[in-house]
Amino acid sequence: MSIPFSVSQGKKPTSFRKYISSFFVASAMSIAACASAEIPNERQAPIVERDAPMHAYILLDRTGSMSSIWDEALNSVNTYATSLGTKEEGERGDVDADVTLAVFDAQDGLQFDVLRKGASAKEWNSVTNDEASPRGMTPLFDAIGRIVNIAEVDKPEKAVLVIMTDGQENSSREITRTGAKAALDRARDKGWEVVFLGAEFANFGDAEAVGQSYNKSMAVSKDKLGVTMDRLAKKSRSYAKGEEESVEFNQEDRSIADEEDVKQRKGQ
Repeated sequence: MSIPFSVSQGKKPTSFRKYISSFFVASAMSIAACASAEIPNERQAPIVERDAPMHAYILLDRTGSMSSIWDEALNSVNTYATSLGTKEEGERGDVDADVTLAVFDAQDGLQFDVLRKGASAKEWNSVTNDEASPRGMTPLFDAIGRIVNIAEVDKPEKAVLVIMTDGQENSSREITRTGAKAALDRARDKGWEVVFLGAEFANFGDAEAVGQSYNKSMAVSKDKLGVTMDRLAKKSRSYAKGEEESVEFNQEDRSIADEEDVKQRKGQ
């Protein structure tokens, strides 16, 4: 039997040493690979979801004609703010939302009162009748100019402007319809969302005149203001998180708001 290597001088030949060395190197590499596959990388940074920031600006008509639906209007504002700050079970991501609420009317000029300024939606303090009550006329264009100016000073990355009224413009002195449209156009150009809600009101001539589209305007019955504002808050959250590019009303929203009923009752 022939032997492939020599054992002279009591030393293993070079070929044998290379074989043994290669065997142990390969074994070590195999063990290391298995260990790497079985043991997770503990140094990997965890994925952290940042709350999506946004600012909601609510412009609420406080004129005398709102008297019969004032309680429902205030409750709907509180519903919107609370819902905006509430993460639902199973919802992915959260929203860090601030809310500014202003009411307006006219008594020898624009009366514009900010009832909440940059209040956290998660810690919303409900607005009450003690803070505001219906009175005066409807300087809608002046009020639009004011609320947009406030937003422009704040400079939020994302914003939703909610305008709720039950009547048409009749007493602005500070800016014209053209000026109000220019203000809202600036807001839209920044990527902010603007929605009009007609509280027991379906004549959107003024809304259309300031550039408002059909899918961002909706008539709402008195009894459906709360559920409508709750749905609007959920749409606002989706917009804040980037799940939806815009805030719009669909046919389901209009059905729930009883829009057709409002149109028939008001002859609009």
